[in-house]
Amino acid sequence: MSAAARRGRLAVVLGALSAFGPITTDLYLPSLPEAAADLHASQPQIQVTLTTCLIGLAAGQVLIGPLSDSVGRRRPMIAGVALFVVSSLVCAMAPSVYLLDAFRLVQGLAGSAGVVLGLAIVRDQFSGVAAAQLISALIAVTGLAPIFAPVIGAQLLRVMDWRGLFYVLAGLVVALTAVAVAWVPESLPLDRRNPLRLRLLGAGFAQLSKDQRFMGYAGAAAFAFAVMFSYISTSPFVFQEHFGFSQTQFSLLFAANAVGMLAVNLVGSRLMTRVSSVTIVRVCLAGIGVGTVAMLVSALTVGLWGVVIFLFFAVMWVGLVRATLSPLALEDHGAIAGSASALVGASQFALGGLAAAIAGTGGADPTTLAVVMTVCAAIAIASFFAARHAH
Repeated sequence: MSAAARRGRLAVVLGALSAFGPITTDLYLPSLPEAAADLHASQPQIQVTLTTCLIGLAAGQVLIGPLSDSVGRRRPMIAGVALFVVSSLVCAMAPSVYLLDAFRLVQGLAGSAGVVLGLAIVRDQFSGVAAAQLISALIAVTGLAPIFAPVIGAQLLRVMDWRGLFYVLAGLVVALTAVAVAWVPESLPLDRRNPLRLRLLGAGFAQLSKDQRFMGYAGAAAFAFAVMFSYISTSPFVFQEHFGFSQTQFSLLFAANAVGMLAVNLVGSRLMTRVSSVTIVRVCLAGIGVGTVAMLVSALTVGLWGVVIFLFFAVMWVGLVRATLSPLALEDHGAIAGSASALVGASQFALGGLAAAIAGTGGADPTTLAVVMTVCAAIAIASFFAARHAH
């Protein structure tokens, strides 16, 4: 097999590993009202199952990234996918929303392995333009997966209930585990591993936290993700309860936004060799900022169609901006790639969970959602410009 073919196969497998964590947060979004009724839970209680999963995805990356710098990438990856299968089965059988919360946290912890290790494996084996392109592809997958997952979930709900979605997740990950074991080699040789010591772990994160450019780029990516995830977590209630959409109509709305995001990502990937990453980020952040402000104005004035149109315009840029910002953040930290990947990913899921919880306090009110998205967009823009002016 040629080197190009091996790289392509590795990219596909790592993309799938990177996606299964985000997918698990969102596959059952269309079924949230059904799950709430089945478990006798309120809207805020059932939305906590999203927040706990995001907390798990964030915390798991902080643990697994540095661990993989010490023991290698392969063993944590396999352990993560195995734990994911077990937690998915428990979620499928959960008799209460509280047990579902607990194992959604475990599911997030396990799912974080694919996200952080995918980036680290690429950083181990590639550099320069090749690394930037592959990292951008993986980030794009983690950005697109939460958008496409509810569309798939809505179709699966035609033939199963919300519990069945967790059985589907478990089955998919069993198959993915087999492929990963066969096709993903250990990428971190023994002579490049760091001793697993809490002091060194703290030193790595301290080094990253003092790098203003790293923190600015990572912060911009995290708040851009918060824009998207506040929309993802709250929109089932906004559109199905406030605007009266059916599950099918809601999934079509998600599909339209997914197509917009995919189109922007495809165009952006072609421009990466001709246009600087900084220029791409500026255009994307401007689009997100304009879209969220216009969505807020529409929520206060014209209503449904203004919200739909400008929501589409706001989120279409998110995947590309995250895919472009993450390589910029990781660029100077190859020696601690696991820790750097962990901090980039953890900050995104942590802020995404926080934004989801805040947006959920407004219930099905589109104005609250628009306010949260606008504030997150403004902070993302400020973080990026802080990084550009850092010394």
